[in-house]
Amino acid sequence: MEGLYLFRLLRGHAVGLIGLAAFLLGTPALAEEWVHDRAQAGDFVLAARGQAARIITDAADHDVVRIAAADLRRDIATVSGASEGGAAQVWIGTLGRHAAIDRLVAAKRIDVGKLKGAWESFLIITVDRPAPGVPRALVIVGSDRRGTAYGAYELSRAIGVSPWHWWADVVPLHRDALYVAKGVQRFGPPSVKYRGMFLNDEDWGLVPWAAGSQAPNEKPLGPKTYRHVFELLLRLKANLLWPAMHKVTRPFNADPANAALADRYAIVMGSSHAEPMLRNNVGEWTAPAADFDYLKNPDGVRRYWRERVTANAAYESVWTLGMRGIHDSGMVGPKTVEEQRATLERIFADQREMLGKAGLSGAPQVFTPYKEVLDVYRAGLTVPDDVTLMWPDDNFGYIRHFPDAAERARKGGSGVYYHLSYLGAPLSYLWLSTTPPALIRQEMGRAWDMGAQTMWVVNVGDLKPAELGTDYFLRLAWDVERVRAEPVDKFVEKWAGETIGAAVAEPVAAILRDYHRLNFARRPEHLQWYRPGEKARQSPLTMAQADARLAAFAAMEAAVGRIAPLVAPERQDAFFELVGYPVRASAAANRRFFAAEAHDRLRDGDLAEATRRGQVAQEADAAIGALTRRYNRDIAGGKWRGMMAVEPADGQWRSYRLIPPIVPALDAVVPAIGPARGPIETASWTGVAPRDFVTGAGWRLVDGLGRRGEMLAASSIGGQAKAAVTLPAGRWQMIVDLLPAYADRDGDPLRLTIGIDGVDHALTVPRETGSRDWAMGVLDNRLSLPLPGEVAGGGHDLAVSASDSGVMIEAVRFLPVEADPALH
Repeated sequence: MEGLYLFRLLRGHAVGLIGLAAFLLGTPALAEEWVHDRAQAGDFVLAARGQAARIITDAADHDVVRIAAADLRRDIATVSGASEGGAAQVWIGTLGRHAAIDRLVAAKRIDVGKLKGAWESFLIITVDRPAPGVPRALVIVGSDRRGTAYGAYELSRAIGVSPWHWWADVVPLHRDALYVAKGVQRFGPPSVKYRGMFLNDEDWGLVPWAAGSQAPNEKPLGPKTYRHVFELLLRLKANLLWPAMHKVTRPFNADPANAALADRYAIVMGSSHAEPMLRNNVGEWTAPAADFDYLKNPDGVRRYWRERVTANAAYESVWTLGMRGIHDSGMVGPKTVEEQRATLERIFADQREMLGKAGLSGAPQVFTPYKEVLDVYRAGLTVPDDVTLMWPDDNFGYIRHFPDAAERARKGGSGVYYHLSYLGAPLSYLWLSTTPPALIRQEMGRAWDMGAQTMWVVNVGDLKPAELGTDYFLRLAWDVERVRAEPVDKFVEKWAGETIGAAVAEPVAAILRDYHRLNFARRPEHLQWYRPGEKARQSPLTMAQADARLAAFAAMEAAVGRIAPLVAPERQDAFFELVGYPVRASAAANRRFFAAEAHDRLRDGDLAEATRRGQVAQEADAAIGALTRRYNRDIAGGKWRGMMAVEPADGQWRSYRLIPPIVPALDAVVPAIGPARGPIETASWTGVAPRDFVTGAGWRLVDGLGRRGEMLAASSIGGQAKAAVTLPAGRWQMIVDLLPAYADRDGDPLRLTIGIDGVDHALTVPRETGSRDWAMGVLDNRLSLPLPGEVAGGGHDLAVSASDSGVMIEAVRFLPVEADPALH
């Protein structure tokens, strides 16, 4: 096990999680309960003996229904090899849009009382003799156009077609026959009304891939690429997209075919915090940047916005209100916060007037207090009551603001803008996706509990390789209570079964658990312990600790090697994309960094070992190159060429990116004999792990998060958690490790009290985004707080209480006095 983590990894399930909720339409169905390979009494025969049920839609229904029906038809044929024929039928339709289904409703053959008027909901029901000449039908009926499409794709998923069949090459496995259980399966409405993703920082993945491999005949990103994005969103039961918007990308609305295609797929289009009124400023504002100033050029800016309102009025959109700079920067013009507040309020009124004149006064509108705009909001900015407030995280997965009582009472509600990928300070993370699903659950669960329930958007970067995080985020948004009640390991195991194969699901889940745990301590893109512009310095790990970390990565790689031969041949590409590449690449990145660092430390005193370590660094660097070439050129027949770029991919945005690692320039034989070296000593320590605490009201264990795979979280204010610890003789310093989360709002400190033997120590932890402490906290994914004074050896009683629900304890450690806490 990794030397940094001397606690035994405890892998028990979380306790105290919220139980399963009752749903408006009843208990949702599980695919494994209602689709079978072997017939059971009363089953509907979807496909058997080479024949598949005929799929019937109505010409009066929406385009997306016909698209989803065609995909289902193809999916059934792919899985079973059967062709349409026979008397059985699958009817797919929207209430009021499918005449045959409406006749069943009128005859009270289908109870749609709870379906009518519901948001994005659907039923899947078997009906005997639904029409003359039709002995049996499987009816998929939706409350609206997306609900119907979700129903068709839900059946696809149930028969074994992953939402990632195209984006991760999850080839469906063959099934000889498909039977659907008799009865009613109910789904929806979703927990969160608008659920989607933001394609961002696409310069080094999506755009070169699309331009060179996916759609070389259209300017990226165009309909040939967005078609696959829209299908994925529907298969994940999502409904909203913020399109790619960097300067390298053609603006989404520059090609009218993009918006028209989104409408056919029933995808709601929005735009990021920096793109008010669906305008991509970096690509569409052609006047000088200085003219993007509402004080000096209001008519020009209004005309610019009005063009988009007119062009897109017929489409379903979420309209971003407000104004920032051309790109992700502050507003041009007003200087003081008060001037900015007054200008934004004027802008809100003008933007809403435009929408009203276009008949869009009831269209969803959103305002995101992101970066500097949050200060303006807190200075008293008045946002119209029916506008959704979109609260951002700190770009590293920790939400900066949770709605207060007044914000929860707003008609427009609240949402969250979350990151799985980021280009910006203190260091970007654009290569591998290492945000633990448990962190998503913890932060988005807090947001849900505090009333952010209207809109959730996740920044997925290039989308690949963020498949698991994206899937988890969107499934959580669809059904918060059910998904967060399930232990993360169990969710990942099911996901692995769907994408890799049931036979290897459990070991794959174990690998991904360790992958997230190890990379939580330091992301591969953050393998330097100084920020750009600062003096370079080595990591705080001793060589023994670094070697132990590398041993944990090596064990994970070995597990990948053992599992790979057990994966079905048709799933080998998916296994490499979803498991093999991220695990092996992150392991190689750590070998390269720590071996190169060991070389530098040993160079003057142990040439033999330094040379050996230097060669390890060289081999690791070569391994990263070979893995990435395989991803881009070999997997899926070269389908993904240009998609995967090792960070830093080029010299742009240097102030936000990892300094390119220096690999020792060696071409020498390792000396046979080096000087004798004694063992490398490390400071010993002991401590209390989250599971060692006896938790009372107000505390709970969170599984899947932190260096030890669990954390102790304050779920309410005032409760205590208690533990006992016995220290060896000597003098010890007590340190409390916390997750770098926030209290209810950025700027408010985290507060907790640590008692030892009845003596309380009140700790106040400043939390201010952009500060050095914040930067170090998000790079380390922890805040280490030393308590004043010393603790003597012997037995001690600990008690912990919190004054904020953002307090999450990773460990309470005791280090020998004079040891460096950063070494552990």
